[in-house]
Amino acid sequence: MVVAGTPGSGKTSVLMHAVRDLKSAGMNPALVKIDCLWTEDDRRFQRLEVPVSIGLSREMCPDHYAIYNVEEMMDWAMKQKADVLLNETAGLCLRCAPYPDKCLAICVIDVTTGPNSPLKVGPLLTTADVVVMTKGDLVSQAEREVFRERIIEANPKCRIVEANGLSGKGSSELGELMRGWPDVSGEMVLRHNPPLAVCTLCTGELRVSKEHHRGVLRHLDGFTEYNGE
Repeated sequence: MVVAGTPGSGKTSVLMHAVRDLKSAGMNPALVKIDCLWTEDDRRFQRLEVPVSIGLSREMCPDHYAIYNVEEMMDWAMKQKADVLLNETAGLCLRCAPYPDKCLAICVIDVTTGPNSPLKVGPLLTTADVVVMTKGDLVSQAEREVFRERIIEANPKCRIVEANGLSGKGSSELGELMRGWPDVSGEMVLRHNPPLAVCTLCTGELRVSKEHHRGVLRHLDGFTEYNGE
């Protein structure tokens, strides 16, 4: 199961409540936390007495990093004798697509980011099975309803869960969805292609002028080209 979403949306807090619900139901979850440069979230999860592994992507896109290491994460979870693997990925790019087709895909999004935010998020939201709305207590009922409609507009087939990372609201509903998801078997493929990330900027080029750049590039007018051998 993959939990992704925008930074500060409350992914970790929501997931902690869901982990408690899974444990209460007699399950043995294990968690892999993917971040960029630093995290101490492993300490938070260890208080729940669940196996936790940390992966830092550093110069690599965190969602690309998570996708690249899916098999290693699953092997690690099996060694922990876990019956469910939860992968929380940083989700820093609104264009990222971190969900394998057979996993439960959960997108966490903050209601306070504005009523049109769901329309600005790409496959991170549009290919998710479940969209979790957080911080709804900080806005009016009307704003929550508009936000919900925007989610449905972007992803008509998703299940929407309103959650609170502080009180635990919504965690039982999310835990129930996790428990009911079928086991993963066989080869997996991504639900959507990740961002085009093959260019000289990705590999460390610092010069700004276009003459120094190769790879998959897009111009301001929308024209996309491959410049290289």
